[in-house]
Amino acid sequence: MRTSTPDRAPDPDGLLAEQLLRLTRRLQRAHKGYMEPVGITPAQFRLLRTVAHYEEPPRMADLAARLEVVPRAVTSLVDGLETAGRVRRVPDPSNRRVVRIELTDAGRDTLRELRSARRAAAEEMLAPLTVEQREVLGGLLSALVDRDPGRAC
Repeated sequence: MRTSTPDRAPDPDGLLAEQLLRLTRRLQRAHKGYMEPVGITPAQFRLLRTVAHYEEPPRMADLAARLEVVPRAVTSLVDGLETAGRVRRVPDPSNRRVVRIELTDAGRDTLRELRSARRAAAEEMLAPLTVEQREVLGGLLSALVDRDPGRAC
C-alpha cells in the first residue's frame, strides 16, 4: 500500500490556480491573435477601454491611476494611439495646463472591432460548455472578481 507523502499530497487549490493560469494564458493568446491584424497591443486596448469608461475625457493622471501604472507609461500608450488616430489630446476647458485624452471616431471603431474579437475569442474558449455551465462559471468568476474592489478595467 502506498501512502501520500507531504510532498506528493494532492493540492486541489494549487491545481485550480494552475488551471486558471493556463486558461488565462490561453485566452490572452487567442485575444492577442485577434488584435494583431488591427495593429494594437493589449496595453493600448486596455487604455482605449479605460478612456471609453469616462463620461468626459480623462486627464493623463486619471488614466495612470486607473490603470495602476506610472504616468510615463500612459504617455507612451497615448503617443502610439494618437499617431494611429485613435485618440487625441485636448486642452482642459478650465485649466490650460491640463491635457485630456478623448477617443476619436477611429478609436471608437477600433474598440467595437476589438470587443467583437474579444467575444469571438471567449466563444472559442467557452465552446465546450453548455449554457448552464457558462452561467455557473460566470457566477463563480463573479464571486472571485467582485472581491477585489480596486480592480481596473
